[in-house]
Amino acid sequence: MSHEALSTILFLIFVAGTLGITFWASRNTKTAADYYAGGRSFSGLQNGLAIGGDYMSAASFLGIAGIIALSGYDGFLYSIGFLVAWLVALLLVAELMRNSGKFTMADVLAFRMSPRPVRTAAGVSTIVVSIFYLLAQMVGAGALVGLLLGIHSEAGKIWTIIAVGLLMIIYVVFGGMKGTTWVQIVKAVLLMAGAALVTLIVLGKFGFNLSGLLGEAATQSGKGEAFLQPGLKYGTEAQGIAGKIDLISLGLALVLGTAGLPHILIRFYTVPTARDARKSVQWGIGIIGVFYLLTLVLGFGAAALVGSKAIAEQDKAGNTAAPQLAQKAGEILFGELGGTILLAVIAAVAFATILAVVAGLTLASSSSFAHDLYAHVFKRGTATERQEVVVARIAAFVIGAISIALSIFAQSLNVAFLVALAFAVAASGNLPAILFSLFWKRFNTAGAVSAIYAGLIASVVLVFFSPVVSGAPTSMFPDSDWHWFPLSNPGILSIPIGFLAGYIGTILSKEYNAAKYAEIEVRSLTGLGAEKAAKH
Repeated sequence: MSHEALSTILFLIFVAGTLGITFWASRNTKTAADYYAGGRSFSGLQNGLAIGGDYMSAASFLGIAGIIALSGYDGFLYSIGFLVAWLVALLLVAELMRNSGKFTMADVLAFRMSPRPVRTAAGVSTIVVSIFYLLAQMVGAGALVGLLLGIHSEAGKIWTIIAVGLLMIIYVVFGGMKGTTWVQIVKAVLLMAGAALVTLIVLGKFGFNLSGLLGEAATQSGKGEAFLQPGLKYGTEAQGIAGKIDLISLGLALVLGTAGLPHILIRFYTVPTARDARKSVQWGIGIIGVFYLLTLVLGFGAAALVGSKAIAEQDKAGNTAAPQLAQKAGEILFGELGGTILLAVIAAVAFATILAVVAGLTLASSSSFAHDLYAHVFKRGTATERQEVVVARIAAFVIGAISIALSIFAQSLNVAFLVALAFAVAASGNLPAILFSLFWKRFNTAGAVSAIYAGLIASVVLVFFSPVVSGAPTSMFPDSDWHWFPLSNPGILSIPIGFLAGYIGTILSKEYNAAKYAEIEVRSLTGLGAEKAAKH
C-alpha cells in the first residue's frame, strides 16, 4: 500500500473518531455554559491536556521543526519563546481570569466599566487575533496534505484548506466547548506519543549523542558551523540593525502574546474551581515544556537525516520537515514499509493537531461574537441563552469562511511565523487591557477601549505595510511592493503603543469606580463571588 493510501485511511479513521466525539458532545450541550465552557466540568489534568492540545498547534509541530531545520539556532528561539510565554500566563492571568470572568475575556473587562464599548472592542480584537492564528493552521494543512497525497498543484492545496475549514466548522457548530475539549485531549496524547517516538528513533540513530546530531545537522544543512550559531535568519549582516530589532520584536511578541490569546483564555473557564485552573496550567506547562524540548531534536534531526535542501524543495517554508523526518525515521527502523507507516501516522497526528486547534480558535471567536457583541451590545442583555448559542453557531460559519479565503493567499509563509504575528496582535491589544483591568485601580472604560483599539490597529497596520505582505519573495503578494515598515514582527512598536494608549485614555477620563475595583480585586484573588457570577 502506498503512503498516500495509508495516510488517507488514517485520516478518515481519525476524522470519523473525532466526529463521533463531537456528535456525542452535542447531545450534552444544552445551555450556554455547556457550549462556551463545557459545563465547567473538566478536571485540572483534563484541562491541562486540552491546553496542551490547544497550544501545541501546527505552528509548533510543523512550523518550528521546519524553521529549525532551515535556520538552525535562530529557529529554536521560537521554541524558547513559546515555552517562556506560559510563565507569564500562569503568574499573571490564569487564576485571576478564572475567578473574575464567566465565558470570555470581555467579561473581566466589562465588570468594572461601561460594558457596551468594552465588549465591542474585546469582541473585535478576539475575532482578529483568532483569524490570524487560523491562517497558520490552514496553511499547515495545505502543506501537510500536499506532501502526503502527492498534491502539488495550487488548486489541490486550496481544496484541502476548504475541507479543513468545513471540518472545523462542524466541530464547533455541533460539539461546542465540550466536543472541542475532548478532541484536543485526544490530539495532545497522540501528538506527544508521536513526537516522542520520532525523537527516540533520531537520538538512537546518533547513539543518544546530541553533539553528534548537531554536528551532522550542521553538515547536511549546507551552512556549516553558522547553522549552530545566531545570525542565520535574524540579525544578519545584510539585515543590519533592523534584523536585530526584528529579533527583539519577535521575542516580545512570543513571550507576552500567550497571556492575551482568546482561545487560551477561555480554557480557564472550563474548570469548576480556581485551584483546578492553577492545576490545569501547571499540567499544561509540563506537557508543553517536554514537547518544546522534543522540537529541538525534531528540527535538527530533520536537518541531519533529511537535509535542509530536500525539505525546502518539498515546501520552501519548511512546514513539511517533521513528516519528512518521520518517514526517514521509520525507514531506519523497519525499511521502506516502516517509513510509509510512520509518515502516515505522524501526518494523521499533525492533521489532528490542525483540526483541534482550528476548532478551539473558531469557538473562541464565535463565542465572543455571540456573547459579547450580539447578546450584550446589539441586544443589550435581552438575548436568551438559546439565541446566543444559535448566533455563535452562525458566527462559526462566517469566521470559518473568512479564514479559508485569507489562507489561500498565505501559503508561502512559515506557519510558526504566522502564529508569531497573532501573538503580536494579542500582546498589543488584549494584554494591556487585561493587566490594567486586573492590577490598576484607576483604569477605566476609555483606557480599556483605547488600549485594545490602539494596539490592534497599530499591529495590523504595521503587518500590512511590512515585508510579510509585500515586497519580498516570501511575501503574501510577492509581485507587489507597498511596504515601508522594515520589521517582519510589529511587537516592539505595537505592544508599547497598546500600553501607552491604555494609560493616556485612562488619565484623560474622569471615570473611576473604586467600589467595583475593590470587588473585582477580592474576586480575582480569592474566587469569592465568582461561582455566583457564573450562574447569572
